[in-house]
Amino acid sequence: MAKGDTGVAARGKRATSRSKRQATGDGGTDLVQLLTPSGERVDSVTGQDGTVYRVDFTDDEYRGLYRDLVLVRKLDAEATALQRQGELGLWASLLGQEAAQVGSGRALRPQDMAFPTYREHGVLYCRGIDPIMPLGLFRGVDQGGWDPNEFKFNMYTIVIGAQTLHATGYAMGVTMDGKTGSDDGEAVIAYFGDGATSQGDVNEAFVWAGVFNAPLVFFCQNNQYAISEPLERQTRIPLYRRAAGFGFPGVRVDGNDVLASYAVTRHALDNARLGQGPSLIEAYTYRMGAHTTSDDPTRYRIASEVEAWQAKDPIARMKAFLTRQQIADDTFFADVDEQARQESVALRERVLTMPNPEPESMFDHVYPNGSPELDAQREQFSRYLASFEGSAH
Repeated sequence: MAKGDTGVAARGKRATSRSKRQATGDGGTDLVQLLTPSGERVDSVTGQDGTVYRVDFTDDEYRGLYRDLVLVRKLDAEATALQRQGELGLWASLLGQEAAQVGSGRALRPQDMAFPTYREHGVLYCRGIDPIMPLGLFRGVDQGGWDPNEFKFNMYTIVIGAQTLHATGYAMGVTMDGKTGSDDGEAVIAYFGDGATSQGDVNEAFVWAGVFNAPLVFFCQNNQYAISEPLERQTRIPLYRRAAGFGFPGVRVDGNDVLASYAVTRHALDNARLGQGPSLIEAYTYRMGAHTTSDDPTRYRIASEVEAWQAKDPIARMKAFLTRQQIADDTFFADVDEQARQESVALRERVLTMPNPEPESMFDHVYPNGSPELDAQREQFSRYLASFEGSAH
């Protein structure tokens, strides 16, 4: 066999190895994990750079994390059902990624700023935003509606990877305003998926953040698929290792472990606020459902792969931990399930009663103080609408 053929064979073996890791959910020995899939608690984990990760929660805080996971999943499931029934135009489910979002969302301090994609419903919930807000966006009756400055949570971004540039610019501004260098400083976090790492926007954000030492945490939810493209078609190395090429640290965390997701994110954010620059977190998780409700995942992945990841379910492992440690009992779990049911029913009722916007309202917020050109367009459009009144159109 020629040397070139040997190389091809080796590449084939590496590809097979990557596929096996993806199918079993094995993130490798470099995975920071504080809660095993069976619910066993790990006191602390030392990362490759010597950082020790641990959490010190009260029993109430542990129960609170479980409640967050269950409520977020139930509200997400309700939104998916609403779309299937024609009440939403589209929905991007977070099913399977609850721990990565709740863990990182709870790790944010009040002054920190988050830049989401269109799937961060769990982080949105942790920031205290009414869960009805993104449903208005996907129902097409408004643009989302929350105040990014009030909640320190930017609007959803549909363009893949664009929010990383927004976050980088914002983080550079934080530094210029002198809001770093102390424990009460401000840090920024940008969420994106594994597919977005192939976008130029994300790599440009890495360059700028690294060069300007921006107080920014890049949080990649590696859910194994960029729509239908599996991870091995995105990268030849673990995603977190890309950070080294841009001059800042990277770490891989078990994204189905809410405790580890919290610990790793809190450490990275605190480093950023102290002026130690950006970092990349790869939350190794799995998208249990479709990319969006317009997607059919059965066309590109096999059932055994999904079953392997179901065994690592973030809610099941947290429930096992609470039960094992006698932190919660059946009454608590039943109460959480009932609260989730009630909140999902209330959410459905509110969605169904959302008023349709007046067509002219699209002109309301184009400019803060309006403009003559905009007023002329509004008047022209109003005349156009009026032309249909009493006609056979």
